[in-house]
Amino acid sequence: MKDKNRVIVYILVILFAVCLVVGCVFLFWDHPDVLPPKESEISETLFEEGELVVQEPVNKGHEESVSLSGNDISGNGEAVLDLPEFDPSKVVEEEAPVENPYKEWFLKNDDMVAWIKIPDTCVDYPVMWTPEDEEYYLRKDFNEKYDKTGVPFLDSESSMYPMTTNLIIYGHNFKDIMFYDVLKYEDESYFKDHPYLYLYGKDCEHRYAVMAAFRSRVYYTTDTCFKYYKFFEAKTEEEFKDFYDNVKELSYYDTGVTASFGDKFVTLSTCSDHLPGGVGRFVLVAVEIENGDKYLSIDEGTSE
Repeated sequence: MKDKNRVIVYILVILFAVCLVVGCVFLFWDHPDVLPPKESEISETLFEEGELVVQEPVNKGHEESVSLSGNDISGNGEAVLDLPEFDPSKVVEEEAPVENPYKEWFLKNDDMVAWIKIPDTCVDYPVMWTPEDEEYYLRKDFNEKYDKTGVPFLDSESSMYPMTTNLIIYGHNFKDIMFYDVLKYEDESYFKDHPYLYLYGKDCEHRYAVMAAFRSRVYYTTDTCFKYYKFFEAKTEEEFKDFYDNVKELSYYDTGVTASFGDKFVTLSTCSDHLPGGVGRFVLVAVEIENGDKYLSIDEGTSE
């Protein structure tokens, strides 16, 4: 009787074990994510509390992970990086071109290439350029009528479009007009009160800082000395340095303004009575420091 009861117990234990195994098989079949990850898998993607967590494989020796918010899922099921919120105040937009303030002057006379201005001085005039006859406006006004005061004009070997390294502008200095106030730069205090000048081209505004002020003269063609009016384009750094070093040395005072190869200059030249025979010159050299407003096109021939 005891042996019979023992057999029954064995049978029940075996049936319980079989049922347990079958139950586990069905459990794992319906819920494969409860199985432990295989070490050979490259990565595992888990969804936990609304977040998508991309974990690196266990065998890479680190526990770094990249967390992506649950709503950053594209329509095709791919994860999209959660970028910082767009802040319009941090966007630096290029300013749109504005109307040229001297547009009407440019349209009235094709010989005009720029407008020169030194704030709080009498220097506030158009700049003409006639390469076929450099001194055409020496005794003519803007409307090409005779006028002994003339109009400031650009040396025929200088160019605004494209711009040469040095723009040389000539002008008379009759009392209180034209380049009369340029002569005052002999005084350092005047320079400190008027350190900048502006050149308004067809394309944009050019801003300059005064770098040197000095007296010079017109030399004989056979003279081998430094001639400021012969420098237009620096093809080499040596050519640039020769001009720069000479004007800095000739300057009445140290302006503290420097320049390096690649910079652009504007040179104002006017008569000076420190030498007889009309050969004396007073010279003001400024270096371009930045461009200001860009202008809407006036015509198709002004692009640099």
